[in-house]
Parts: sequence; structure tokens; C-alpha cells
Amino acid sequence: MPFIDVTIGLGRSPEQIRSLIHELTEAAHRAIEAPKENIRVVVREVPETHWAAGDVTIAERRAAP
Repeated sequence: MPFIDVTIGLGRSPEQIRSLIHELTEAAHRAIEAPKENIRVVVREVPETHWAAGDVTIAERRAAP
């Protein structure tokens, strides 16, 4: 049973999240021929203040001039 765990920044609409789940499910189904009902997808949304690269949060990067 494939388990796809995705972490993205907070702020997507429910429709965008649903589309992502659909596309990931379809991709796994095509790539490894897994039955769709056996594919699990978890989408974790993280606030921009809790996600950093190089000691700078996404929120700080967006706020920078």
C-alpha cells in the first residue's frame, strides 16, 4: 500500500488540496500500478513561520525587500 506524505506551506484552498491529492493518487497509480483504493495521501500544511531554510523562515523571506 503506497503512502504519500506531502508537506506544503499553509494557504492553499480546499480545491487545490483536493486537486493535489487527486494528481498524486493518479501518478502513483500510473507509475506502480497500485490500485487507487490502496493509495494513501496525507497533506500536511505548515505555517510560513514554522518553515525555514538557512535559518530564515518563509515568512521572513516574503517580508524581505
